[in-house]
Amino acid sequence: MGDYLRVEGLYKSFGREKAVDGVAFGVERGKILTLLGPSGCGKTTTLRCIAGLEHPDAGLIAIDGEPMTSVADAIAVPPEWRNVGLVFQSYAVWPHMTVAQNVAYPLEVRKWPRARIGPRVGEVLEMVGLARYRDQYATRLSGGQQQRVALARALIFNPRLLLFDEPLSNLDAMDAKLREQLRMEIVRLQREVGITSVYVTHDQAEAIVISDEIIVMNWGRIQQRGDARTIYTRPANRFVAEFIGLANLLPAEVTAPAAADRLPGAALALGDGRRVALRAVAPEAAPRVGARVLLSVRPEDVELGPAGAPGEGNRLEGTVASAVYMGDHVDYQVDAGGVRLRVQARSGTTFRPGDRVALTLPPAACVCIPDDSTG
Repeated sequence: MGDYLRVEGLYKSFGREKAVDGVAFGVERGKILTLLGPSGCGKTTTLRCIAGLEHPDAGLIAIDGEPMTSVADAIAVPPEWRNVGLVFQSYAVWPHMTVAQNVAYPLEVRKWPRARIGPRVGEVLEMVGLARYRDQYATRLSGGQQQRVALARALIFNPRLLLFDEPLSNLDAMDAKLREQLRMEIVRLQREVGITSVYVTHDQAEAIVISDEIIVMNWGRIQQRGDARTIYTRPANRFVAEFIGLANLLPAEVTAPAAADRLPGAALALGDGRRVALRAVAPEAAPRVGARVLLSVRPEDVELGPAGAPGEGNRLEGTVASAVYMGDHVDYQVDAGGVRLRVQARSGTTFRPGDRVALTLPPAACVCIPDDSTG
């Protein structure tokens, strides 16, 4: 299946700063792709270029095969002609209008007949759960309800593409249940309506819940693309490993080529000078023997047991430095030969600071990634 949205060779600079540096991706019809990254990584600028609110220095943007932006061909379709729905982090509701009037406004601008506007407004308000508030002034609603108004306004004219720019950022960070509820609501509506969507966020939880695919960005470039599970369990580099969740990053050297199971041998360099033989998952381009790498292993994948207990493969021994009960798990810091590892073990474990423990790093959970510090 071809890409419904296509972005090729996108570049955008502001003065000497490269905000978007050679970004290229596609989105299949009906799918939702998230651009995820920290502030200033280029995700919002990329979205604004798709919307037509920014003019790139180079690149092509096409929707359903129709060029919206082509710098080489001097094509720049105005935002209002792209038929794209936008949902921003600011609710942007008009205070002098009721909920129904706010939602109807895009149809009035497009000269819809009044006989069609009323039923369509009612349909969309029902869809977002605001039918009972149609005659209230929008600014009297809660933040979550105002964001629903903004979502309804973006959906009302049947856009061919829906763009979200940090839509939940203005909600009270303390109200986790509301944020979770709206995340699920966005997923439901996007699936129900089937609109191809691009979602921008810095929030990993939002990206994981909402996306069919995720693109992780930093410094204006794509760092990795894939589904949430792949990006979490097989990070492509140090930035992705550290930005998505928690990761132990252990310096190592590749000592044997990858076998058929793509598990090369590696020697973990401990801070006290010792080297421990391990096996780990290689990326698509397996590192050469002798290459310095980092072994990325998630805290929840590390198995913890008493020192001296029988076991095999990828084992270290260390001393518990701290243990914090977190309800569903215990968060341990363990010193192993000068290397400190974070371990999230089931809450039934009872190790205390000072206890000697054995650490097992399952080979399939250890991922070789480039050690950027070696140049």
